[in-house]
Amino acid sequence: MRALPVALGATAVIGGLAGTVTYGIIGRSARIFGPSVYRGPGLRRTIALTFDDGPSPATPRLLDYLAGENIHATFFQCGMNVERSPAIARAVLAAGHEAGNHTYSHPHLYLKSPAFIDREIARTQDIISQHLSIAPTLLRAPYGQRWYGIGAVQKRLGLLGVMWTVIGHDWDWPAERVAALVLRKTSPGGIVCLHDGRGIQPNPDVSNMMAALKQIVPVLRDRGYSFEPVTTLLK
Repeated sequence: MRALPVALGATAVIGGLAGTVTYGIIGRSARIFGPSVYRGPGLRRTIALTFDDGPSPATPRLLDYLAGENIHATFFQCGMNVERSPAIARAVLAAGHEAGNHTYSHPHLYLKSPAFIDREIARTQDIISQHLSIAPTLLRAPYGQRWYGIGAVQKRLGLLGVMWTVIGHDWDWPAERVAALVLRKTSPGGIVCLHDGRGIQPNPDVSNMMAALKQIVPVLRDRGYSFEPVTTLLK
């Protein structure tokens, strides 16, 4: 019977460690596995629109819309997609947007080896550098999942991890629900995560995202917001 409190204490410690690790993996403010931000300082009434999983055949339509609205955004690109569509990846940069690293094949990184994580990120850094002639300074882990080893890669390649203030669920929600969530959760300095691709699918349908974006932008403008890339937002 004397062992019972010890056992309970051990269980509490294990539970606490598990909670800490889980927070480190997906917590938007977590920095356990590497430097990361999820919002800007909020000193200006601005937000950053970010788009993951591109480039894709849907990206040019998004670029046309953003150009018409005079919005500059941040695109977290998968290396495999850049290899598949280098001209579209270059068009993103040519339109005045910034490109970030979103790994090569969009895997779940948790429980992967540090060597695997290094390959996924470093390979994409090389691909983007080759095709766009720039070295990204921002990294977004797929699904927002960090793991042991990512911090070492970030340090070696000079990458800052970027999470989000609100993620739109635009891959499975109707446009109206996506827009309502983003508009409800947006605040000065916020980082909004949407998608111009679907992982490494070659021809994704992002029509829900486009429809939601066309609802989000005018309402935020009416509320006095302007838009800027993540790097500018963080200054």
